[in-house]
Amino acid sequence: MRFCAAHLLLAAAAAAAEPTVLLLWPQGAPGSEGKTGEESVRIAQPGGDHVISGVHKPAITIYIPASPTGAGVIVMPGGGHNSLWMDHEGYNVAKWLSEHGVAGFVLKYRLAREQGSTYTIEGNALVDAQRALAVVRAHAEEFHVDPARIGVMGFSAGGEVAALAASRWEGADARPAFQALIYPALPKDMRLSKETPPAFLACGENDRQNISQGLPELYLAMKKAGVSAELHVFSGVGHGFGLRDSTKGEVAGWLARFHEWMDGRGFLKMER
Repeated sequence: MRFCAAHLLLAAAAAAAEPTVLLLWPQGAPGSEGKTGEESVRIAQPGGDHVISGVHKPAITIYIPASPTGAGVIVMPGGGHNSLWMDHEGYNVAKWLSEHGVAGFVLKYRLAREQGSTYTIEGNALVDAQRALAVVRAHAEEFHVDPARIGVMGFSAGGEVAALAASRWEGADARPAFQALIYPALPKDMRLSKETPPAFLACGENDRQNISQGLPELYLAMKKAGVSAELHVFSGVGHGFGLRDSTKGEVAGWLARFHEWMDGRGFLKMER
């Protein structure tokens, strides 16, 4: 697989205050031929999230840490496959990770459930996630990440895409090192095996039944299949908590728990 280096501001990405945005297919994404519509961005209230729709040019927004550990996470926001909530389920998370030594890559993937969409979850959103993993690995040195320590994280609909990326891979080069599924919409068939990447799972007890009960069921299925997994169910919490300054209580520390989990799994080895 070949990538266009002309679109990478690699040296600047490591040092710039603002993150770099990189198109996954600079010459156009397969399946998006002829789609020239512009993306739509609205500001949702309360919270001020940037909500994106009309994605035809999949991309990653790159957050390089000042003191890299070599670990990287491709972050997939949710939005019901009809939009992407880019802040509390994307940029905020990647920024926090980069401040703690982990490179963050926020994925803008194509949306299968927008009105009039011709895209599908497995045919396009999953392909975008797989391409993002391949792009990051191809430029691991420039992004200061270890190709063997790049994982996926997804929220709600993005959690479904992340779960598919962690269970629909062929060959070791396409396998994420780990997966973090945060209140995910769950695929019907996860295809679990002993080769499934280790998992960090989190949701609120007051979430929809298919998540608040489905995620513990997935945890048990993973354990039965021999997959290493850790599950957090936060009491009194519903759907969509993500990472916001306004979030209070135990759930506000979920990302710190994930970081500790990464450390315990050996993913945070400091670069020498």
